[in-house]
Amino acid sequence: MREEMAQREAAELRRGQRKPRSPHGWGLLEALWLLAFYEPVVTEGHLRRKNLEFIFIRFSAWEFAGCDKLWAGLVTTLCHHVRQHFGALPLSVFHVLGSRPRFASGFSQREWILKTGTCLRLWGLLLVLAVGIAILLVALLVPGIKDHHALKVVGSAVASLSGSSLVLGALSILKNFLVSEKKKIERLTNSDRFAGQLGFMSKIREEVEVLVDYLAFMEVFERRRLRVVMEITSLDLCYPEKVAGVFNAMATLLSDANAPFIFLLAVDPSVIVPCLEQTGCMKGLADNGYLYLNRAVTLPFSIPEMGARSRLRSVAAAIQTREDLMYRIIADNVAKTRCGGGCGGGGAAPSWKQADSEAVAWIHEAFRCLHDGSDVLSRYLPENGANVRRIVNTIPITLRLLLHRAGGAAAELSPRAAAAWVVLADRWPCRLSWTLQCLEDAGQGPAAAERSGRSLWSVFLEHAGELSALRQPLGKVLSLDADPELFQAFLERDFPFGAGEARQLLGVTVNLDHSIRQQMGLLRAMARLGRAAPVSRGVQCVPHGAR
Repeated sequence: MREEMAQREAAELRRGQRKPRSPHGWGLLEALWLLAFYEPVVTEGHLRRKNLEFIFIRFSAWEFAGCDKLWAGLVTTLCHHVRQHFGALPLSVFHVLGSRPRFASGFSQREWILKTGTCLRLWGLLLVLAVGIAILLVALLVPGIKDHHALKVVGSAVASLSGSSLVLGALSILKNFLVSEKKKIERLTNSDRFAGQLGFMSKIREEVEVLVDYLAFMEVFERRRLRVVMEITSLDLCYPEKVAGVFNAMATLLSDANAPFIFLLAVDPSVIVPCLEQTGCMKGLADNGYLYLNRAVTLPFSIPEMGARSRLRSVAAAIQTREDLMYRIIADNVAKTRCGGGCGGGGAAPSWKQADSEAVAWIHEAFRCLHDGSDVLSRYLPENGANVRRIVNTIPITLRLLLHRAGGAAAELSPRAAAAWVVLADRWPCRLSWTLQCLEDAGQGPAAAERSGRSLWSVFLEHAGELSALRQPLGKVLSLDADPELFQAFLERDFPFGAGEARQLLGVTVNLDHSIRQQMGLLRAMARLGRAAPVSRGVQCVPHGAR
């Protein structure tokens, strides 16, 4: 994401766009001036800007697991990091004087409009203050008038009223500068009346709306788009009620269609789904946590099985954390210095660039197949818009991984076949996981070579009775699948994937929850043990002489 940020920034500068600015240094004075006296306007030119900045915020749910409301910790972390990124003073001034950007009328390119009302009020207060001070000075200094107490009272009253308005505005800015949004929310949560505060959620919502408006203002000021990326980790270590609270907080923050938030949710579905099903947030969804996750997540990325190189890198990273082995890092740095940066490790970048350029053509071809009404693949697309977005978001990632991981062997598969595999994994996750698990179990036996040429549909047909016997423990997962007749037409007639193609595509499949397949493997193993138990109990001990 940082590389994407830098590339877009360079592309905008090459197009002749104005250089972005920052609310730090001299830019802080400019930002304060615009906050006080100008109103931002979202123009057509601003909407066409491609450069953006990601504000990364890491939220470890385990750190706030002891809070009464975990979602309150999520909101306070968000407010704190945004305040820290831009500075406390601009946000404090925005609370008092700032305004949300409005859209331009027509094709006007003016991004800043003078606040006429604010300027008139300020000049009026300054004029009244000057008049009051002048009257007071005349009443105190001019001979012959010093004895008129009424003039002194009028002058001091006028000066006090006008001056108090300016002082109140300055005190409001000072209060927001000293008391951050994080402290306000923490003060509300620590209150003894927290459980009975009916307006608590509305106050939280107000703070979030001010934050969203402030980010929209800073977009126009910095001349680029802003996106706040929340990395939520360790959620599967918390209690079920707290897990549901975090999902509710995410839904609250994303309820605004223009909210500049992106949530990266790093969780284990096999742990999160039971937590969600134990709470009351599943009402109306047939108590199905998988269905809730499908509706909440717009881009699923289930990490594929780790390969040999990834395992080695993981081991190397773990070794580097050992203090007694740190000399290896120092030795590597010395070796790189002696080589002058020209030794080793330089051959990986060209392969990445080559695979990336080839992936662009593959992605266009895959999307052409989805949009082509005469292609049978388009008939299997879901009706739900959220599921369509999941498929469209997943296809580019799958194709890039396929080209990078398979290399020359990727030519055996077409972009259309890879897109069809993504659709298959999204529409029938349970039946596909069952087929892959049966294929994996068969591959561990002595007849693995003979089974490698079979089709997935024949594998599914062979073990369909076993899946029917396990429909009760797998009922919630089975409910995720689409029409079974379409599944048969997909694998039997339109896309007859073979076992070899399935094994190749499984390594790059990111939109299939691998925990479902692990659960199925466990159920199959338990079923086999149940069938073997009566046989073992029927064995009789025969004396040696009888033999």
